[in-house]
Amino acid sequence: MWDVARPEWPSRVAGVSMAGFRARDMAAAGHRVVPHPAVTLALEFGAGRPIVDDAAGRQQRGSLVAGVGLANVVWVRGENVECVQVRLSPVVAGAILGVSPADLDGAVVALDDLWGREASRIRERLGDVSSWEDRFALTDALLARRRAAGSFVDPEVAWAWKRMIAGRGLVRVDGLAAEVGWSRKRLWSRFRSQIGLSPKRAAKLVRFDHAAHRLAAGEGAARVAAEGGYADQSHLHRDVVAFTGVTPVAVAREPWLAVDDIAWAGHGAPAQDPRRRLPATELPGGVRAAGQLGGEPAPSLRESWGRHPAPG
Repeated sequence: MWDVARPEWPSRVAGVSMAGFRARDMAAAGHRVVPHPAVTLALEFGAGRPIVDDAAGRQQRGSLVAGVGLANVVWVRGENVECVQVRLSPVVAGAILGVSPADLDGAVVALDDLWGREASRIRERLGDVSSWEDRFALTDALLARRRAAGSFVDPEVAWAWKRMIAGRGLVRVDGLAAEVGWSRKRLWSRFRSQIGLSPKRAAKLVRFDHAAHRLAAGEGAARVAAEGGYADQSHLHRDVVAFTGVTPVAVAREPWLAVDDIAWAGHGAPAQDPRRRLPATELPGGVRAAGQLGGEPAPSLRESWGRHPAPG
């Protein structure tokens, strides 16, 4: 079962979004993490620590950073896990993390390896406060401070990334290069070194992300393929399997996508499945009004709580 909270106000840092998660008891085998066009930062602070396993047999525990798009199939498991999850646009991720997204190479790494003692300090501070309002505020202040001290990507690279996001991945690399006044080779090289993916791979990831959310919303694969820029349904099937290791039918049931329209409001296509688009106080599994979970007082910041059953 999942409990989800989200801040009412956007982050002061452009390219950053946050949500809070509590997972009572994730499946012993773990839940598949669906690749997303962002660097993911998980700041845990609860009694349980998340455990992440990848297809290569590597394991990480505690606060984590996942490179943009993920290069391997990844599962997460654990009991009583609490965390603030942050999505970082790769345009700002390098400044905030202190390493380029390219250095992560799509892998999951322990935050301790990047931030050292600061990772432990933020964990303690998040655990010391009692409301999600304060946790979001603490996290946002940390990210803003690190962003101000960090380096920037080339404006041409940032513009190309934003064009990909706005176009839902349906862009041509040659066209982007011409628009910024660079050669295709130069854009490819600078984009890869600063974003962490080649322009072609990045566009495919953005296109996949929108397709996956439409599948999770209950839309048929044929329609998603036709409207999402795929040659046909088989093309969509191949892309989904390449990114997740499972079929479009299976990926649509993944719990990360089931809670996505609650945690990350406004993301993805409008849902067709009414179970996934109810107001926060009418979510499946019973009412969870703001502030009722765990006896916490209702904060001034609106919290959207929902309980979502794990698959199987």
